[in-house]
Amino acid sequence: MAKSQQTYSKSEREKKRLKKREEKQKKKEARKAEAKESGKSGIQFAYVDYNGNLTDTPPDPSQKMAVEAESITLGIPKKEDIEEEEFDPVRNGKVSFFDTSKGFGFIIDTETQEKHFCHVSGLIDEIAENDKVSFELEKGMKGMNAVRVKKI
Repeated sequence: MAKSQQTYSKSEREKKRLKKREEKQKKKEARKAEAKESGKSGIQFAYVDYNGNLTDTPPDPSQKMAVEAESITLGIPKKEDIEEEEFDPVRNGKVSFFDTSKGFGFIIDTETQEKHFCHVSGLIDEIAENDKVSFELEKGMKGMNAVRVKKI
């Protein structure tokens, strides 16, 4: 059975790896020795100040505030408690471009002036350019698409 050849690069990598390991061991021993000399092993007690930062000094008891346990809400409030705005999904707009041969076009929203893509599959009535329409928005592959498009 043949002996594997030890190349120069392999031996250099092995030397570097061993050197790193030795340096790491030396640093570890130096940290242990420093901790023994100083006699401190870090902060014995950590306090939280009024801004939420950790400190080694206790907070001033005169600034202490009393909080009732019942006033603390855990979790998410129920949906009934949250007041939601009535959102009308039907929007109004004007057809800026529509190609009947290709079956697509664009509608400009009158409120936001945004352009929305419109496909012939999302039409209820037949439309042409400069028609005023009402539509709903639906998430498409490349953005919001106008669907359920009707002439006004």
